[in-house]
Amino acid sequence: MVAVIDYDAGNIRSVEKAALALGKAVKVTRDRDVILSAAHVILPGVGAFGDAMAKLDGYGLTETIRDVIARGTPFLGICLGLQLLFESSEESEGTPGLGILPGTIRRLPEDSGLKIPHIGWNSLRFPNRGRLFAGIAEESYVYFVHSYYLQAGEPEIVTATTEYGALIHASVERDNVFACQFHPEKSSDVGMRILRNFLSVK
Repeated sequence: MVAVIDYDAGNIRSVEKAALALGKAVKVTRDRDVILSAAHVILPGVGAFGDAMAKLDGYGLTETIRDVIARGTPFLGICLGLQLLFESSEESEGTPGLGILPGTIRRLPEDSGLKIPHIGWNSLRFPNRGRLFAGIAEESYVYFVHSYYLQAGEPEIVTATTEYGALIHASVERDNVFACQFHPEKSSDVGMRILRNFLSVK
């Protein structure tokens, strides 16, 4: 069973539909026992970093997420779910993130001449090819919607990058923790292959 963590953030249902389309049983939940018993756990979301952390804390999900990861359960953060795994964000100064992975979330540069938020398709490079990208060609396109981006603290965890006014660390992997700034559930066949790869991790 796949647990999709529900903390009142957007985009949860599209992730649920994608996992169902891949033939998986899915529960959208914030129930600790259900999440801890899942074979795979996904933290999706769109919205503001500070509000999201407040909701995770308010629902008691911060400790649950830490426990899931400590158990070795495959865990995937998507978009805001990626950002929350890191230490801090320029969007919400003074609000600590989960700190599961080292790094900072920064605002896309205003002086690039590019529209913010970044909405659209960008191609990926693989500095360290991770398990999410098995069978996926470099320069494949995926769909982004964001105004903030990751600067990871450890280059070796970065499995995909793209450029949009800055070098964006678009996906990371460390042990059982995976995350994507882009939306695999909205990235056509490439995105579904990424999700299938994640759901194949034991």
